[in-house]
Amino acid sequence: MKPITLLEIANSCSGKLFGDETVEVTSIVTDSRQVENGSLFAAIKGERVDGHKFIKQCINSGAVCVLCEEKPEIECNYILVESTLVALKFIAKYYRSLFTIPFIGITGSVGKTSTKEMIFAVLSQKFNVHKTQGNFNNELGVPLTIFKLEEEHEIAVIEMGISDFSEMTRLSQIVCPDISVITNIGCCHLENLIDRDGVLKAKTEMLQFLAKDGKMFFCGDDDKLFTVKEHNGIKTIFYGFDEHNDYKAEIIKTDLLKGGIDCKLYLKSGVVKATVPSVESHMVANALCAAAIGESLGMTKEQIKQGVEAYKTVGSRSNVIRKNTVTIIDDCYNANPTSVKASVDTLGKFDGRRVAVIGDMKELGENETELHYETGKFIADKGIDVIVAIGELAKHLYEGAGNNGYYFETVEEYIENCNDIIEQNDTILVKASHSMNFEKIVDALNSKFD
Repeated sequence: MKPITLLEIANSCSGKLFGDETVEVTSIVTDSRQVENGSLFAAIKGERVDGHKFIKQCINSGAVCVLCEEKPEIECNYILVESTLVALKFIAKYYRSLFTIPFIGITGSVGKTSTKEMIFAVLSQKFNVHKTQGNFNNELGVPLTIFKLEEEHEIAVIEMGISDFSEMTRLSQIVCPDISVITNIGCCHLENLIDRDGVLKAKTEMLQFLAKDGKMFFCGDDDKLFTVKEHNGIKTIFYGFDEHNDYKAEIIKTDLLKGGIDCKLYLKSGVVKATVPSVESHMVANALCAAAIGESLGMTKEQIKQGVEAYKTVGSRSNVIRKNTVTIIDDCYNANPTSVKASVDTLGKFDGRRVAVIGDMKELGENETELHYETGKFIADKGIDVIVAIGELAKHLYEGAGNNGYYFETVEEYIENCNDIIEQNDTILVKASHSMNFEKIVDALNSKFD
């Protein structure tokens, strides 16, 4: 982090400073375990833990100041604010203003993280790139990501996730993107956003703080996104497989054994032939998006090709695991109807017996029953050989699939019975919302076929 003074910090968040205004801060953290010499510790009152209880520990560990909502019991520099969380957003907005590098904001119902990682892989062939780590994409995660920016960074790639209206407005006010990327508009967080039109409205709030000379890269294969032709005189740049897009991709061959897709990316400067290290076709669209952005930032075709092929899967996102005689598609990080259908399409490409182990999809609102039922019907219509539904909501998915396959109330119940379901040479898709803890299923399958 660039050093900034306590006076700068207090002024940026309208806080009341008690202490030496000339002291410089070299990191801002909310986790007491991450405190080091020069840190500012932001004490947050959470549902389970109150950060104010760790102030003394943090000062003893080298923190030079505390951002807090009540006077500390220990003698130290501190900035008093009404809300630590709100203050962090204002501080992040100020800190972002100290940088003149391109900021790329990424959102979408599905594929935010994989697109972010692909853009990072491509741009890193030419630039020193800072990116969002893990799932730090919300109203706390984005400020913490911003605070990790260093003087030497040349580009920032920031993932932005929301679940309600106005959240994206607050995030984009911090990030002020020079380039906005939206991957798709799917059925997610419908308990707040109601329908896909609501999702579109919420996601495109990002454009309110797009730079005046900024760029917008939207997936033109998405029917909702394709309606957003321009914003404040800035013409949308569309990418995808369909002919109407400004940037187009073509799949040549998918090698399921090696886990790669040979493709052509049609850029303004010519065609890039590359192998995307994934078995999911949407990753080719993500590669095209990254390639288009890379070209706009002056990268060569060779640099773009090297970047696409350097992409690495992060966490439980379409991670193909081959264990002796079975193949596991670990995609249990999260789920909604759009992402489940995309993963089932991938599963359908594999030879042999195909097994879909699907759990509850959370935060779908009042139509959650219907959406689970429809997803089950989709899976059955795709000819998947074995369907396993797990969870209270997934019972409707099971019914949509015609009550064919297996239904279990809990993950533990399925694990107890999986030996009777999974056979040699199966390909198994494991997917559910993160709170379902489907990583336990992946671990169990890994152990079974060691």
